[in-house]
Amino acid sequence: QVQLVESGGGLVQPGGPLRLSCATSRTIVGGYVMGWYRQAPGKQRDFVASVSTGGTTKYGDSVKGRFTISGDNALNTVYLQMDSLKPADPAVYYCTVQRADMAYWGKGTLVTVSS
Repeated sequence: QVQLVESGGGLVQPGGPLRLSCATSRTIVGGYVMGWYRQAPGKQRDFVASVSTGGTTKYGDSVKGRFTISGDNALNTVYLQMDSLKPADPAVYYCTVQRADMAYWGKGTLVTVSS
């Protein structure tokens, strides 16, 4: 079992930055992908960004150029730097770690964008 603990959510003004963090409860052996999804009320959970142990990053179309995903060297912790936040960005942001034989999710952290 792997627990994921997210932090960093909160209230931010439109156009402002926010940084999310997600830490795994233990070191995972082998390759995997860590990433972020988000879910707004009444909507499906959408992909935001991911980073692999090999360093490959991917982004959802709606956040490209505004959000940056990164991780520590061992990819035990992943960060999501969110810049230029828009009214469309508020959601519960979920951290996940996945590979073919596993998928774990955090409980989520709420991001609110409001002036």
